[in-house]
Amino acid sequence: MKIKANTRTLKIVAACAAALLVQSAHAITDAELDEAFFPYKKGFPTFPGLKPGIVINKGNVDQFKEILSPAHYKLIKDGWFEMPIGETFDMPLPKPYMEATKLYTDKVKLGTTIEGFVAGRPFPQQPSKSDPRAGEKLAWNFKYALNWGDGGIIYPFYWQYINANTGAIERTIKFQFNFLNFMHRTSNPPIPNITPNPSALYRGTYVKVFEPLDLKNTQLLLQAYEDDTKRTDAYLYLGFQRRVRRLATGQTTDSFLGSDLMIEDFEGYNGRVSDYKWKFIETKNALMPYYKHNQMKMDPNFKDPDGYGYIGATGKGKCMPDVIWQLRKVHVLEGRPIDTGHPISKRIIYLDAQIMTPSISTVYDRKGDVWKAFTIGKAHPDFHLPINKGSGIPLDDSGSMIDLQSNHCTMIRFRGEIDPAKNPASIFQVQNLRGGD
Repeated sequence: MKIKANTRTLKIVAACAAALLVQSAHAITDAELDEAFFPYKKGFPTFPGLKPGIVINKGNVDQFKEILSPAHYKLIKDGWFEMPIGETFDMPLPKPYMEATKLYTDKVKLGTTIEGFVAGRPFPQQPSKSDPRAGEKLAWNFKYALNWGDGGIIYPFYWQYINANTGAIERTIKFQFNFLNFMHRTSNPPIPNITPNPSALYRGTYVKVFEPLDLKNTQLLLQAYEDDTKRTDAYLYLGFQRRVRRLATGQTTDSFLGSDLMIEDFEGYNGRVSDYKWKFIETKNALMPYYKHNQMKMDPNFKDPDGYGYIGATGKGKCMPDVIWQLRKVHVLEGRPIDTGHPISKRIIYLDAQIMTPSISTVYDRKGDVWKAFTIGKAHPDFHLPINKGSGIPLDDSGSMIDLQSNHCTMIRFRGEIDPAKNPASIFQVQNLRGGD
């Protein structure tokens, strides 16, 4: 009888634990929506000694350590670059996305994975340290954030591989990147989902290389599924071999085409929520590379025929975008890979509280030392190409991945457009790779 009683007790405990794991949905208040999407409604953040026009350098960086990511503090302290400061500005997201959040958030809950999500921001309430799943909720918010909206194209997309010690440019690659959300769409018809979608894909990413000649027509296709427990399909087409091969899971954490980025690094983090254990660290103010594109210095070596200019580079080896930084509200998120064979031990991601995408992050090696610093400059769409004006989509506009251990970097320049016409669903299929020559 004692054994049976203990068995019953264990079953009850297990049932209670399972019940606690499932976090029920609830309606959001107008005050919570304001906090989520209009964090500067009551005023912009401040920090002692910080004001527009000041430049943070290795001489004064200790004064501002609290508002810098670990990697960017180290970069400035070690003399990699200096950080000019500008005024913080508001970047409201598109109204349909905010309206979808209000309409559907009471249907969303967490079980073993997300449940009931339709569109918008799944968990718009402010994260709390008392919530054991706050980090996971932030990761879902990032996954369903408006990075390129319902669909966008980057072309041309330039990557330069640079020896930071000498400044020598080892290679320049010219890409095209396309992104398309098949599900949870809010701005571009069809809404909320593209049909038919027999494989239940959530998002597609298509990459094509135009230069240099030895990599020309190399193509990459990523098909991310709605089911987060299902691994993303990755296909690579090598032009010189004229064949498509499916990438093994581990290859998404290899160097992509010899750069300092892994496929998993794309967009700040390009893996499944379930691949990492997520922890909410804190909400704070931090410096982020947000700016107005047409007010920045342009690189004289990159210019399109229509006059569009590309962000310049600065610092050691010219490895950093030459842009203005501003103080913004962020949620600091730690992600640790579940796979013990993963090449990194953790990521510290600074999620912009208004936009919910990471503009800065620190990557740590398996020993726990700072390895790489990732920067993605965000441009206001109303101060960019005409097609982006009024879209409400903050644009990835410049970037770099710096390997602090090898003194090497990949400097990145974008020409991004929010243009549904340039993102047909057909290009996100394997058959398109074979016909891309």
